[in-house]
Amino acid sequence: MNYISTRGGGAPQKFSDILLEGLAPDGGLYVPESFPKADLAGWRGLSYPDLACAILSQYMDDIPDLERIVKATYTKEIFGSDDITPLKTLEPGFHLLALSNGPTLAFKDVALQLLGGLFEKVLAEKKQSLNILGATSGDTGSAAEYALRGRRGINVFMLSPHGRMSAFQRAQMYSLQDANIHNLAIRGVFDDCQDLVKQVNADAAFKARHRLGAVNSINWARVAAQVVYYFKGYFAATGSHAEQVSFAVPSGNFGNIYAGHVARAMGLPLRRLILASNENDVLDEFFRTGKYRIRRAVTATSSPSMDISKASNFERYVFGLAGAQRVSQLWHELDAVGEFSLQPPFDIVSGRSTHADRIATIRWLYSEFGVMVDPHTADGVKVGLEHVGSGEPLICLETAQPVKFAETLHEALGREPARPAAFAGLEQRPQRVAAMDADAAALKRYIAAHAQ
Repeated sequence: MNYISTRGGGAPQKFSDILLEGLAPDGGLYVPESFPKADLAGWRGLSYPDLACAILSQYMDDIPDLERIVKATYTKEIFGSDDITPLKTLEPGFHLLALSNGPTLAFKDVALQLLGGLFEKVLAEKKQSLNILGATSGDTGSAAEYALRGRRGINVFMLSPHGRMSAFQRAQMYSLQDANIHNLAIRGVFDDCQDLVKQVNADAAFKARHRLGAVNSINWARVAAQVVYYFKGYFAATGSHAEQVSFAVPSGNFGNIYAGHVARAMGLPLRRLILASNENDVLDEFFRTGKYRIRRAVTATSSPSMDISKASNFERYVFGLAGAQRVSQLWHELDAVGEFSLQPPFDIVSGRSTHADRIATIRWLYSEFGVMVDPHTADGVKVGLEHVGSGEPLICLETAQPVKFAETLHEALGREPARPAAFAGLEQRPQRVAAMDADAAALKRYIAAHAQ
């Protein structure tokens, strides 16, 4: 399998070469030259680790130890059950796909636990070290840090928006005491963090000198790992591959739903792929109108992991629609005027959810089914149900455990979710974090002083 840039620059690369790179040298994102075809009949009935091996071996075909890494990752000990991502059927045709049973209680663990093993393997073979530079709006940071803490040859520099995450999310990251973990709270919003990552990566000499890599959803390995649970959810919800299902996906940075788009390109029988936005509805506006328009300000909401106005993985989707030359033109236009347009229709439908919608959905699910969900999952349920017809099977992706957003759950239900014993007193633990302005030069100085 070869990988190319969404902006057309450079020669095709192997997976082990792009794993450590993040952005391509021309500023684009790596995508496979083509998508392999699914073996629906052969894959149905496989365990999660075996299904992951079957799918990922097609994207990561130059990792000879892949099966061992996959099977060491997807275990009951790490994810709480042999199913890894169990399907919860609330009523016939209405399901939640439980993705948040990993170490940090968020769906990001599914990909990042695998990424930690892949990084360690490839770095050992290349006899290299790596300095990870990432940005998080909530859950990516803790999932990456828990996956990479203490790993040989890896430092993590994680940017988060100062004061914009839940207290639980902040404490998950900032309470880690491992010497290779560096948390930087940026005075700004998530888009400022993401822009800093791109600015530092754009300095090719600095990137090479300090061996910078990425764990954000721009890393192709994360997308590939997330493709697996779409197939797993589909097989769990259907009896034959003649059936179709729809997936509802809360989305801010477009990585989770893009994995569903890849699964469909591989042949997964999806009827609808439904994107749920919160009040920061840049993606919803695009899929309704064809206009992609960056907002000057990001609204702070009760589903903070989706408080994003620049969806980095969206470039991969546009590449599939229009090709590399058009992507380069459109992103130049985006940088110049803050928007561009493409002609609908598209193969993703979308909707928007507000705080009031989240509270109402959380109450309804608890009253009707006795199930608590986090506010992002509530966004997905609300928008998903708006788009499916009567009797049409719907799988909503559950993105985080409700305990991570206890304040919103208390507002909705008058009670807080039960807290796993491992996280008792989390917010009271000592925290290690440095506050910083959104200044690329200052960030470079910090990295240079602390890099391996």
